[in-house]
Amino acid sequence: MASTRDASAARTESGAAPRRVSLIGATGSIGKSTIDLLLRNPHSFTVVALAAGRDHAELARLALLLRPEFVAIRDESGFEPLRDALAGTNIQVGAGREAVIEAATRDADLLVSAIVGAAGVEPTHAALELGRDVALANKECLVCAGGPFMRAARAAGARLLPMDSEHNAIFQALGGADPATIEKMILTASGGPFRTWSKEAIDKATVAEALNHPNWSMGPKITTDSASMMNKGLELIEAHHLFGVPAEKLDVVVHPQSIVHGLVTFGDGAVTAGMAVPDMRVPIAHCLGFPERLAAPTPRLDLAAIGTLTFERPDYERFPALKLALGALAAGGALPTVLNAANEIAVEAFLAGKIAFGAMARHVGAALEAAQKNGEAREPATVAEALAVDHITRERCRAVLATA
Repeated sequence: MASTRDASAARTESGAAPRRVSLIGATGSIGKSTIDLLLRNPHSFTVVALAAGRDHAELARLALLLRPEFVAIRDESGFEPLRDALAGTNIQVGAGREAVIEAATRDADLLVSAIVGAAGVEPTHAALELGRDVALANKECLVCAGGPFMRAARAAGARLLPMDSEHNAIFQALGGADPATIEKMILTASGGPFRTWSKEAIDKATVAEALNHPNWSMGPKITTDSASMMNKGLELIEAHHLFGVPAEKLDVVVHPQSIVHGLVTFGDGAVTAGMAVPDMRVPIAHCLGFPERLAAPTPRLDLAAIGTLTFERPDYERFPALKLALGALAAGGALPTVLNAANEIAVEAFLAGKIAFGAMARHVGAALEAAQKNGEAREPATVAEALAVDHITRERCRAVLATA
C-alpha cells in the first residue's frame, strides 16, 4: 500500500535524487497547474523537457523559470522567436512534430502528457514504448488508440497514471482492488453551463456561453466538450481502457457541485468515492508524487460548509453528443477514433463561428455513419492505423463543412 507521507519530505529524507519530469502541453491549463506544483517543490523535481503547440512566448517564459534541457514548439514558425528568447541559456530548442516526440522521449522518470487532442498521441505512445511512466491528461490518446496504448504500456512495463480528475478519483477509490470485483464504475459530470437549458436554447448557444463553465477553468476545446457533454463520453471510453471495465459497467451521473469525481460500486454493495474540491492540482499532485503524497496548496474540502450534494441522470435528448459517445464505446472498433476526430473538427468549426453549437453533434453523427458505411469501423491494430483513420475522418469532415 502506498505511503501517505509527503513525497517531497520522503525524497529529502531518503536522499533520493529529484524525479526527472518532462511536460508536453506546458502552456495549457493542465500544464500551468503542473508547473505551479513543480515550482513549489523545487528539490523534488528536475524538469527535463517542455513542449507546447503555438505559444512560443509563453513557452520561453516557462523555460526561463524551469531551465529544462530541451524545449520544443510544434508550430515551426515559432522556432526562431523561441530560439532567440532562450539565447545564451544552454537550453536546446526544437520545432515541429519530431521535436515534440523528442521532448516526450527524453530520459525522464515521468512524462506529463497534457497536449490537447490527437496531437498528443504520437509523443505519448513513443514515451510508453520506452517504458516511461506517463501521467495522462490527454484523453484522446486512449479514445483514438486505446488498444495499442494499453498493449504498449504492458509490453514495456510502463505505468499510465490517470491525471483527469474523474479517472484519478476512480484510481484512488479502487485502492488496488481487482477490476473483476467491480459491479459499476461511475464518472460524474458537472452538466456544464447548459445543465438546465432547453434543447432549443442549447442548439443556439454562443461561443461565449459555451465557454462559461460554472466550476472549472480549462482551455476552449475541453470547455466546449464539457458544455456538450462530449467530454464525459470521451472519458467513459478512456475509463474502459484504463481500468479494463466493459461498457455495460460504466455509467455517468450529473453532479453540479463537482465534489464527487468518481464512484466505484463493488459486488458486495460497498461504494467508494473520490472526492475533492474542483482544482486540477489535486489529481496532478497525486500523479507527480505517486506512490507518495505530494503536498498541494489546494482548498480543503469542507462538506459541512457545502451542505448539499445533488445528483441527476444525464439527458441524452438535450446532450446528444454523450449518446453518440456511448454508442461508439458499445460498438467499439474504430468508431471511438472516428468520434474523437470528427468532434475535434466540429469543435474547431464552432469556436471559429462557422457552425452552431447544436450542429456539432450532427456532424459527429454523420461521420460515424459514414465510417460504418465505408467499411472503416475495424479496430486499429496499431497507433499508425488509428492515426490513419483519424486523418481520413478529419479530411472528410473538413470537406463536408466546406460545402455546408
